[in-house]
Amino acid sequence: MLATGLAAAGRTVVVDTGPRLSSPWPSWTAGQEAGGLAALPADQALTRTQVQQAAALQRPAAGPGWQVLTDGRDWHSPPLPLVSDPAAWYQLAAIGGWQVVIADTTHPVAHDVLDSRCAGRTSQTRGWCDLPYAIPVLCAAATSSGIQALQQAVMALNAEGLPLHRAVAVLVATTDGRLPAVVRAGATMLTPRTAAVVHLPHDPHIRAHGLREPARLRPRTRQAAAQLASAVLAAAFAAWGQTLPDAPCPAPLSAAVPAL
Repeated sequence: MLATGLAAAGRTVVVDTGPRLSSPWPSWTAGQEAGGLAALPADQALTRTQVQQAAALQRPAAGPGWQVLTDGRDWHSPPLPLVSDPAAWYQLAAIGGWQVVIADTTHPVAHDVLDSRCAGRTSQTRGWCDLPYAIPVLCAAATSSGIQALQQAVMALNAEGLPLHRAVAVLVATTDGRLPAVVRAGATMLTPRTAAVVHLPHDPHIRAHGLREPARLRPRTRQAAAQLASAVLAAAFAAWGQTLPDAPCPAPLSAAVPAL
């Protein structure tokens, strides 16, 4: 839904960094001829055409389409070793020529930050946040346990000095009706510490079918998705200006020169 909202701002891709058998993206993009991440060896030079042809296409009911880079092979295929370095995914998106990149990450933010701090190394979370014009989007269920996990993540990010001021929190309702009091209180606490707090209402179609048929989403769901995209753009504009400068392109690998 975020990709649908941001596609109007520029050519958009979702990069799926999760393991194939735990990700919904392969089933949501099934039936296309795209080669997927398996067609993009990490140890070989790639062209823009190769990267574009590997991406699946998503066409919403209205507005511009966007693309997805995921591992769409059969479930019994050998696991694909995915790189964990966020800079490598940034480089892949730069080769593909996209202007908006949405990284669907699966690592637990609070644990990642604390574990890396104790081990004296850079966390994946910091790696993502340090990429050019990165806006962290933290999602949690609008439940007591969900808001507690989100608050812990926010405390970990704050302790590590990560950019909470340009982070957007998303509270996803699990049922219709009024949000629990603990969730409303948590949202009130998060509002001054983040760029925005967005409420995503419960949508039975998503629970039953995922995002295979975005045209069947409730109008209020699509409205909330538009609010989320606006919040992300507003956070970027507040941090770097109304017209974002061109993002730096990673330097290409130079060809090896044989010794004489």
